[in-house]
Amino acid sequence: MSRWEENIRKVIPYTPGEQPNQPDMIKLNTNENPYPPAPGVEKALREMDTDTMRLYPDPTAGELVHAIAKNYGLKDEQVFVGVGSDDVLAMSFLTFFNSQKPVLFPDITYSFYDVWADLFRIPYERPALDENFHIRKEDYFRENGGIVFPNPNAPTGVEMPLEEVEDIIRHNPDVIVIVDEAYVDFGGQSALPLIEKYDNLLVVQTFSKSRSMAGMRIGFACGNEKLIRFLNDVKYSFNSYTMDRTAIAAGVAAVEDKAYFDETCNKIIETREWTKKELKALGFSFQDSMSNFIFATHKTCPAKELFEALRGQHIYVRYFQKDRIDNFLRITVGTKEEMQKFIDFFEGLSEVKVRRFYGSTGTLVLAESVTIYFTGRGSFYYFNDSAFGTQGRIAAASLLKISAAKAIPLCIVGNIIPIPFILLFIRQIFKVLKKTKLFRGLVIKLEDRAMRKSDQVKKYEFWGLMLFVGIPLPGTGAWTGSLIASLLEIDIKKSSLAIFCGIIMATVIMYIVSYGLVGNLVH
Repeated sequence: MSRWEENIRKVIPYTPGEQPNQPDMIKLNTNENPYPPAPGVEKALREMDTDTMRLYPDPTAGELVHAIAKNYGLKDEQVFVGVGSDDVLAMSFLTFFNSQKPVLFPDITYSFYDVWADLFRIPYERPALDENFHIRKEDYFRENGGIVFPNPNAPTGVEMPLEEVEDIIRHNPDVIVIVDEAYVDFGGQSALPLIEKYDNLLVVQTFSKSRSMAGMRIGFACGNEKLIRFLNDVKYSFNSYTMDRTAIAAGVAAVEDKAYFDETCNKIIETREWTKKELKALGFSFQDSMSNFIFATHKTCPAKELFEALRGQHIYVRYFQKDRIDNFLRITVGTKEEMQKFIDFFEGLSEVKVRRFYGSTGTLVLAESVTIYFTGRGSFYYFNDSAFGTQGRIAAASLLKISAAKAIPLCIVGNIIPIPFILLFIRQIFKVLKKTKLFRGLVIKLEDRAMRKSDQVKKYEFWGLMLFVGIPLPGTGAWTGSLIASLLEIDIKKSSLAIFCGIIMATVIMYIVSYGLVGNLVH
């Protein structure tokens, strides 16, 4: 490493949502508004005098500040504008979070917060959301260096009632509380009325979502006059001309067309509620969203698999490979037509998945891992090695019209191959991996998941293990059974025989179901 690198400020940057460019795509991954900006925006841009571009813009962005203040019944001195709410929030972190005490924000939230905190060397702690992704207000009733949280939350869409927001502000009179309201216009209740009551409250909003101007980059903050003055002091110490002439003109036009604003917000709310009903009918679950997106998980299908399948059809949603939310998809609400196509994808999922992944590879795939989705509206299912093993493979073979004589031996062999490895070595491998920071959490998660299913194996050993492997239920199978046997240190000869008998039992059951009942229905 070069000597000069020792003095570089190193951070892990924020990862923005994917920005694909496909002519036939349905883009539901970055919470953009599916409708164009207000008609007045186009008119303002078309009528701009380009000769003025040679002159610096108004450093105060006074015209835009005034339009925002007027719209919300505030004084100009209570409004600050910046280049998107990200700029406003970053400036706020730099201005107000200047203590040795930790700033508090949720563990599942907008992932730029910890990036800014790391960049500006601000200590922070992340109180965990509860099991339903709700903020526990009491977690913020303690000594801290400031508080920031989105409401409604991102990426969950959950709204905290205004009385609870106020309770947090009331318990923290000595620090700045920032409420990030990027999504509040889609049915949430704003904390803006509270800025007259609390001089330590800053409310941040954006033009990117409800005003369809993500490409223009306009955000603003509202608060006590003194807070706004401090923000401007930092801004003018960093960059005087943050808002260009086009942004100011377009922003004013967007704010002034309240009728169009209300119309588009109501259309998105209506489509969101329709999409919720459709997703529930398809087996998805989610907390009630008050934003322009839905944060959903499916009862049987892993989110990553669905994400990849959707992506293959140029339907883009957001997937976060993070602890606690790695089985959820964040789905932006598009137009009614876009959401209908999104729902139609799931209703026709069996045909798409089978043709795409198995049509040309046949039995070769069956000896590897199999993912298959089938049946129609209201129920589709996921099968793979870790969940159903041989069972899933036989079901796939039946649906693909592969003969039982060809499929069953391949399925059995493909399922058996990893078992000796798991029985003999997995405990030693897990022991080593748990010593590493990178894999420790994953290993503990796998062990916990396996041991939660181990009761009958502990009690009956051979017979319990055989039935665990042999009865085809979600979460059972040879690989999981082998892991449980290894973790419980069951005699390897006994466990091997039990697992083999279970595989044979499962094969017989799935042959009857797949080539008998299901095969007759499908074919």
